[in-house]
Amino acid sequence: MDQVVNTKENLFTKRVRAGKRTYFFDVKATRSAKDFYVIITESRRIGEEEYQKHKLFLYKEDFKKFIDALQATVDHVEQELLEKSERVVAA
Repeated sequence: MDQVVNTKENLFTKRVRAGKRTYFFDVKATRSAKDFYVIITESRRIGEEEYQKHKLFLYKEDFKKFIDALQATVDHVEQELLEKSERVVAA
């Protein structure tokens, strides 16, 4: 399911399959090789051999802010929206 690969081009890659979409988390070095950044790619098949890709570049100085915002968003969905939705369905 998930795969970790170390290559010369990508310092680290994590693949997550999620239904019709696949997400890639790639760590790359800057040209000077003194800094690192993450590329998050969403890949979705839109034909027999065609894929639609969207990329997000995340730089190390923003990691903590990004993770904090993502966690707050997931927490909100799980604790507020899903719980309220389940209460409405049960009523």
